[in-house]
Amino acid sequence: MRLGLAGTGRIGTAHAETLKGFEEVESVVVADVDTARATSAAAKLGVESVPLGELFAAGLDGLVVTAATDAHPGLIIAAVDAGIPVFCEKPVAADIPGTLAVIDRIGASDVAVQIGFQRRFDAGYAAARAAVASGELGWLHTLRATTFDPAPPPAEYVAHSGGLFRDCGVHDFDIIRWVSGREVGEVYAIGANRGERFFHDAGDVDTAAATLTLDDGTLATVSLTRYNGAGYDVRLDVLGSVSGVVVGLDDRAPLRSVEPGVEPLPGPPYPGFMERFRPAYTTELRAFLDVVAGRAPSPCGAADALEAFYIAEACEVSRRERRPVKLAEIRR
Repeated sequence: MRLGLAGTGRIGTAHAETLKGFEEVESVVVADVDTARATSAAAKLGVESVPLGELFAAGLDGLVVTAATDAHPGLIIAAVDAGIPVFCEKPVAADIPGTLAVIDRIGASDVAVQIGFQRRFDAGYAAARAAVASGELGWLHTLRATTFDPAPPPAEYVAHSGGLFRDCGVHDFDIIRWVSGREVGEVYAIGANRGERFFHDAGDVDTAAATLTLDDGTLATVSLTRYNGAGYDVRLDVLGSVSGVVVGLDDRAPLRSVEPGVEPLPGPPYPGFMERFRPAYTTELRAFLDVVAGRAPSPCGAADALEAFYIAEACEVSRRERRPVKLAEIRR
């Protein structure tokens, strides 16, 4: 198959490298709003490049979108209109109205759309989901999710990120839904700024915590920070009436026990999300090949992305207004 890729930044270049390594992929053609960057990336990768405006005339079987968020809606819609299955890194759009507009626009089409929530393809999260579904944990009482970045992104990124809950916590919100099989009914969220001033200037926070009440009464907590100097730390504890499991507690988890006689983890910690989730990204893109070939439906559609976005939006409203927020207030 012949695949296109729009957006040749860090993750786009990594995805292009992965795609060209799949036996089923005969060719990859990349494009970017910055034509020079696309040309340079293509030369390094040994793939084709075309101007972004010519990408949909390149005979594509599928499209991978890793461009800036504001380009996502137009590229998704253009691909669907052209009958080309599309994989797009989250989010569908920058906000809920934009996401709903895309869903409304493509709703009548049978062209597959897959949104990138790579944690669904991580072996640990998949095993936790299977443990919940099997009943071996009993009934769930608590889920504890953490996403701790080792260092903050640049100020210009933060200013256009949509905030910590929408940009970062949305992955935790999606995976809590996916692992538990439940929906979120209500949230209460708080945030703090103890780092760089640019978070405050952007109306954002550098550290946050949220309590989610699921629709069956299960409680979930989500902790987020941009300042975990020990290293990249993403985990999920899934605790039930019979047993419990944890995702992300491996030899590279940036944790140090202070209990006597406990040996330190060998490390080193993961420096960031690309290293931690590299196998998951590969599995996710392989799943997209099945979507393109018609062997499987999309494993994570735009409606799933919308649900995670609703939770993120509810958390942001809760943080600003310092009150519990029911998801029914946010859904449209």
